[in-house]
Amino acid sequence: MMDAAKQARLEAQGWKVGSVEEFLELTPEESMLIEIKLALASNLRRRRRSQMTQAQLAQKIESSQPRVARAEQGDQSVSFDLLLRAMLATGATPQEIGQVIAGVAA
Repeated sequence: MMDAAKQARLEAQGWKVGSVEEFLELTPEESMLIEIKLALASNLRRRRRSQMTQAQLAQKIESSQPRVARAEQGDQSVSFDLLLRAMLATGATPQEIGQVIAGVAA
């Protein structure tokens, strides 16, 4: 969040200040999907780092190391299917995945 003085200076110079959602014209549902994907990606990265390399996880899910790296970054090109398969391969339970998702809505 931007401080009020900086926002006032920018607006006085003709700049429009808003949120990412406003700029990209995202619906609340689209915004929530992005937040969920980022939370899952972050959780995957944390889980994987404590257990194996990206290459090892890639082999386990029959993918490639660059795809795992993109999944951990929340890249839009990575499907939810791949993200969930990778999490399950690290031992995440459906309940744990649900908790990650529920944490976004909280």
